[in-house]
This record gives sequence, structure tokens and C-alpha cells, in this order.
Amino acid sequence: MNKSKNLRRFLAPKSIAFFGGKSMVDSVRRCRQGGFQGPVWLINPKHKVIDGETCFKSIFDLPGPIDAAFIGTDNETTVNIVQQLNDSGAAGAVCYASGFAEMSAEGKKMQIKLLEASGDMALIGPNCYGILDYLHGAALWPVAHGGKIVKKGVAILTQSGNFAYNLSMADRSLPIAYMVSVGNQASIKVHDLIEALLEEPRVTAIGIHIEGLREIAAFEKVSMIALKKGIPIIAMKIGASRIGAELALSHTSSLAGSDDLYNALFDRVGIIRVSGPTGFIETMKIASCQKIPKGPKFAALAVSGGDAGFIADYSETNNLELPNLTSVQNLSLQTVLPKFASISNPLDFTTAIWGNESALRGCVKTMLDGNIDFGFLVLDYPTEESGERVQCDLMADIFQQELSKKGIPGAIASAFPELLPKATREKLHNHEISALQGVEDGLAAIGRVVQYSIRRNEILSQIDDFEKTLLLAPPLQGETTLMNEWESKQKLAEYGVPIPEGHLVSKEQVESAAQELNCPVAVKLVNNNLQHKTEAGAVIINIKTPKQAGLLAFEMVDKIKRNYPDINTSTLLVEKMSNHQVAELIIGVKREENFGLALIIGSGGILVELIQDSISLLLPTTEKAVERALLKLKAAKLLNGYRGKSPGDIKSTIKAIMSIANFAEINLDKLQELDVNPLIVMDNGVVAADAYISMIIPIKN
Repeated sequence: MNKSKNLRRFLAPKSIAFFGGKSMVDSVRRCRQGGFQGPVWLINPKHKVIDGETCFKSIFDLPGPIDAAFIGTDNETTVNIVQQLNDSGAAGAVCYASGFAEMSAEGKKMQIKLLEASGDMALIGPNCYGILDYLHGAALWPVAHGGKIVKKGVAILTQSGNFAYNLSMADRSLPIAYMVSVGNQASIKVHDLIEALLEEPRVTAIGIHIEGLREIAAFEKVSMIALKKGIPIIAMKIGASRIGAELALSHTSSLAGSDDLYNALFDRVGIIRVSGPTGFIETMKIASCQKIPKGPKFAALAVSGGDAGFIADYSETNNLELPNLTSVQNLSLQTVLPKFASISNPLDFTTAIWGNESALRGCVKTMLDGNIDFGFLVLDYPTEESGERVQCDLMADIFQQELSKKGIPGAIASAFPELLPKATREKLHNHEISALQGVEDGLAAIGRVVQYSIRRNEILSQIDDFEKTLLLAPPLQGETTLMNEWESKQKLAEYGVPIPEGHLVSKEQVESAAQELNCPVAVKLVNNNLQHKTEAGAVIINIKTPKQAGLLAFEMVDKIKRNYPDINTSTLLVEKMSNHQVAELIIGVKREENFGLALIIGSGGILVELIQDSISLLLPTTEKAVERALLKLKAAKLLNGYRGKSPGDIKSTIKAIMSIANFAEINLDKLQELDVNPLIVMDNGVVAADAYISMIIPIKN
């Protein structure tokens, strides 16, 4: 049996064994108390009984085969037990012990032994808490947990055991089908688990809490399977630093750190990204408890003007739309609401009709009759002692019933997280209505899932393009070669990137070159060791006359000789300046471990560091993806024609960017980095005004 089949058996075990001492007794009992229907055994060679729990001496003394095991011993003993489990035909095991690759060089060697001993078993860990399986009641877990058996729910994969523990204890009524603490991922990786979980129809969404991913291409593949199946993946990635970016030669590297590339990966395969634990939980509720809203239009109801104001503000910040009510809806609402009521969407239906079932139902039915994608209600419950919860229950029931009749998704949110009781939340979830705790977090979660729905449709409509696998660039070893501006632009021109008309000359030839090109011109020093020419005073633009060009060239060379005596100043570039400039962009390519090559598109020229406006795309990419990235930039206002000015030639811009991407793909085995800054966008055409390329030339043996 291969590892993937063993993993599926492991995730639906019929028998469980715990290896360890006294600390494992509670785990055995929690497993039984949690509803697991098969046998649960405790194995300990030193004791016959621990705290009333019968112990078996070894695997070979058990009355039946083991499907799933939890090993709560030290690391050396763990390796031996895994070997025995593998020999006995067990499906999988959780290795709780630390002291493996996360600790030391010796630990790495121990982890290799562990992996060898596991064979085709599904091995979770080591250095992890394990698995909480709430579909089968199998808690392969060393400590207490707060969940219970569910009929369906989300699967959560996390690199933090403590986060998993706290998540299981959270008072949020999130239906959890599986919780997996993945640890060191010696054998089973995050993508392996996702692939297996996608075959379980009771898993409604998948949440991942990660610092990073081991195998990007494999993750991309399973994420596309999830997208096709309509199973949302919600990612909370930590560690969004740009450490090391300041060491880069180019603007490209300073713009795009590894976290930007994770954003590019998530966008490429339609993964929802969240920034914190609350957003993680509330987004998973929306993704798992109901049908996914198809679009951003919704009808909202609230019992007060304050709550209606919250809805209006938070819908706008989350790209959600509140359509105006029709005249028919207005007339209908006037018949059930008092005259002082302000009729709009969102609707403050006032306390005047509170508890009036007929009036409330009329309001809800009318609001849901519009052209909307989902319904939303803000409802805060008072304390049980108040005796007023019955009116809230009535409103919740009416809202749920009318949504069911309309066949559209919906959510109820409390303004204050603690004012939506557990019993109400679980009742709503049973009816596939999301119970959200906090109106701000709730609408943010809905906004994310709506964008997922829109993005999923975009990707699936272009599925042939999106199924091109990532270009995983191999590590480069060799000598770095930096091409100067002239060499870089000539190379890019071979691939179809437009470059300015220009001549390589000495300082004495600048005037005649400027005369031939017809001013205005730019004059630049050409040198492989001078990448940032502007800062060095090695570029002068917009020179009006040939004579002025000659004089300025001599002055520039003299200044550079004084400030940079080691720089060769013998070669200058005179170029024709572009007319009708609309915007400046930076187009870069960088190489990143695990990701391969990434294309960076951003606002260029002097704005690169000033506004840090860029989008990363992983290669290969498509023209539609490039266009989408361009239109998300702040510079898009310029490209579309700002304040009556001419728009930029977007078609030519896309073509030039794709030519740069094509150059990168063809030179995958040696390209280290590339910068085109700026790519000048005109009203008719584009031109690469500056460029540099860094290549790695392999060392010959």
C-alpha cells in the first residue's frame, strides 16, 4: 500500500494505539469519551496497568491491527516504534517527540532514520501535537482539546501545536472536522494532507496556518484541485518580513520579498489570505457553514441606526455593495414600518416592531426580494437574565426561514463578539447560516469570501492558462555577470522589448550623436559596475541641444572621475528621449528559492522606493494576469488617462512585459535578476529607457 492510501486510512481509523506512560492514559480516555467507536489501546512494555488502564507489552500482543498510532515517547524510542508499526502494516502514526531536525545536526540525522523507518506509513511530525479528527472522534493528541464530533466542517492544518490547542478551545462555534499539527513535516507535508482531505466530502473548507511551504509546485497543484471542487482554502501566513532585501543590487528585490511571492501564489490559485486568528475563524465560518455568495450585492437589516451605520461603513471598506431599494420595496416597507423609520439598505427596522412576527417577516421578506447575492442581519443578544432573548430568537428564526425560501446564503453578526450565544450560533450553523461574532470582522470575512468567489470564476474561465505549472528554477552556482545598460537593452530587444534609438560613443562624440538623433536626448555613462546611475550623477535627461549635450557630457565625466576614480568613464550612451510620456513603470524578474522566477510590475522611475507600488506574478503568466496586475497599481490612474490627459498604450505595455517574461523563461537556467526601470508608457507605444540583467555563468569543471 502506498503512502497516499495509508494517509486516507489514517484519517478514518478503525483502531488506535497510544505508546507511552502515565501521560497517555488521559489521551486514551479522551479518545473514547470523544465518541471514537473502535478499540483504543495503550502500549507500555514496563506496566500491565497504569491508573486503571490496561497496558499491552508490544504491538504483537494486541488483539487486532493498528490503523493509527500516537507515539508519546522520547525520540530514539520513537524511531524504533515507527519501525515496528511499519513492519506490522499500520497506516500511520503521530510522532510527538521533539529533538529532531528542528534542534541540531544530530537531530537531522535522527529524523532521516525516522523517515527511513516509516516506509510508506503516513507519518505526522515529528515535533507536533498530532490530529484531532472530529468526524470519527479520533483524538491522536497529547493534551485536552475543546472540540466535539461534527457531521461536516473545516480542516485546519497548522505548524503550531499551541495555536491548534487554542483554536479548539475558542468559543466561536467553528465546526472543525480535522485539526492537524504538522510539526517538522518529515514525511507528510501540508500539500499531502490537502490532497487527502479533498477526497472527504464532509470537509467544507481548509484552513492553513503556516510560516512557509516546502514544495510550492505540489501545493499549487492541490490548490487548483480545491479550486475546481469549490473547496475554499484560507491561509494565515506568518513571517511577512523583507529581511535581506536591503542587500539586493536592484530595485526589483527591494520591492518583492518572499511574502509578496506568497501573495502571488495565493492569488494565482484563488486562496483567501487572512492576517490574524479572528479573521481566520470568521472567514472559515463563511466558507464552510453555507453556500458561498456569488457576488458582492447584499441586503442588510439592523435594529438600530448605529448598527446600520456600521454595516454601511464596513461594506464599503470590504468591496461589498448595498443596492438601492426599488420603489416596490419602498412601498412594501412603508406598510409595516412606522412613519419615522428611514427606509434604505441597510435598513434600520426600529424597535417599534420588535417582537411583532408579522411586521418583522414582512421587512425581511421585502429586503430579500431585491437583486442580491446574500442577506445580512446584525443581532446582539441581551443577557439571559433580561428575559428578552425570545425576541432575538424570533428575529433569527424569521431571517433563517426567509433566506431558505429565497435559496440565498446569509449571515447573522453581533456587533459585540460575546453577544451571540453559543446555542444560537450552533442552531444557525445547522441551518447553514453563518453566525459571525463582530460586525466588522464579519463583513471583512464575507468580503474575502466574495472575492474568492469572483476570483475562482476568473481562474476557471481561463483554466488552460492557469494550469501551466510554475517554473521552478534550480539553484544557481557560478560566477555572476552583470550586463551594463547597453548590453541589457540589446539582449531584451532581441525578444521584442522596444528600446530607444541610441549610440555608444566617447565624450568627444556626444555632440554629433545628439545631432544625429535629433534632440531632446539623454546622456548616460555605460559601466557594468554602476547600477544606480541617477544616484551617482551618471545620467542627464531631456537635453535640448547637441551643443548642450556635449558640454554636459564633459562635466558629467569629470564629476564621476572625481567621485568614483575606479569607474571607467570611456563609454557613454546617447539616446533619443521619448515623447508623449504617460507613466513610468518598473518591470523586474527575480529568482526566489522554492518559487522559481517571479515577475514584478510596479510604479517606476523615482516612485519605486517612494510609494512601493508593485504586484508580483509567478511565471509563467498570461496577458490577462499582466493586465489585471497593471490595473491594480496606483499608476493605473495615469495609464487610464488622469484628469483628461491621454491614456497610456496598455496593449503595447502588456506585449512588452510578456516579452520580458519570455526572456526570463527561456533563460531560466542562468537568469539571476532583471530590472527594466523605467519602462516608459506613451500614448502610442512603450520603450525600455533603462535596464540591467544579472546572469550566473556556471563554473566549468
